[in-house]
Amino acid sequence: MKKIIYRIIMMLMLVLALTLISGIYKLNFSKDESVFTGAKGPKDATYRINGQTVTLKNGIAEVEVAPGGTVKIVTRYFGNEVKHDFDGDGRKDAAFLLTQETGGSGTFFYVVAALNTANGYVGSEGLFLGDRIAPQTTERGKGNIVLVNYAERKPGESFAVRPSVGKSIWLILDPKTMQFAEVAQNFEGEADPARMTLGMKTWNWVSTTYSNDRVIKPRDSQKFALTFKDGKTFSATTDCNGVGGEYAVTGDKISFNKMMSTLMYCDGSQEADFSKSLGEAVRYHFTPRGELIFGLKYESGVMVFR
Repeated sequence: MKKIIYRIIMMLMLVLALTLISGIYKLNFSKDESVFTGAKGPKDATYRINGQTVTLKNGIAEVEVAPGGTVKIVTRYFGNEVKHDFDGDGRKDAAFLLTQETGGSGTFFYVVAALNTANGYVGSEGLFLGDRIAPQTTERGKGNIVLVNYAERKPGESFAVRPSVGKSIWLILDPKTMQFAEVAQNFEGEADPARMTLGMKTWNWVSTTYSNDRVIKPRDSQKFALTFKDGKTFSATTDCNGVGGEYAVTGDKISFNKMMSTLMYCDGSQEADFSKSLGEAVRYHFTPRGELIFGLKYESGVMVFR
């Protein structure tokens, strides 16, 4: 009788132990999102960059390469952010660029996303774009596609040369794997940047995006039209006055000079923003989407025409 009672007690203790172990495993290792607490915003979320986990705090993360050493891996929120519901849960998520410096001369650019879940923002794996590229714009495409536009160097060019070759990459995020995949572009009707010229058409202003994330978009893009004439002069229409002057091109460099406009006053006009951006243009390139992009002086932003 005592042996039977002893066996029953041992079996009960074994069942209890297994139950406790199972509970501890679920508490610590469950992949269910409901037990995961995300970040308060994209600038404080955790991302996976080049195989390593990186947690930002106010948009920056610093990790020592070796304990006690002076060399650090620095990851920063760069910007060019677009908002969209990438996982279909009704919340606005974000996609943007990060930079990472690993102690050398390189500045490596990555595209990441931060999903706005019920428990906070959850970061994705970063997709590498390039070293010391010149980011231009990041835009929403059809559906969940993200368009990243930037300039890179020609093959074999030194890093001392400024990036001058326009490139666009189309990406889509898989919310399950939290990885970006490149989308094959539909080349039907696409432009060939190598064959595009300033004087090929009249260009309509789409936006000006500054490096501090300030974005200016015309209320009526058709009213802001830029036309290049005879290789030396230009004219532009705005939502108020006409603008004209001279321009000069050397390679991918451009400058607008002797700009003048008519003097009519229009309440609420965006002409001043348009003229200011145009006057700050120092470089230009074309994209496969048929866009003309001006880089502004001091790398302070970009002005986009289509």
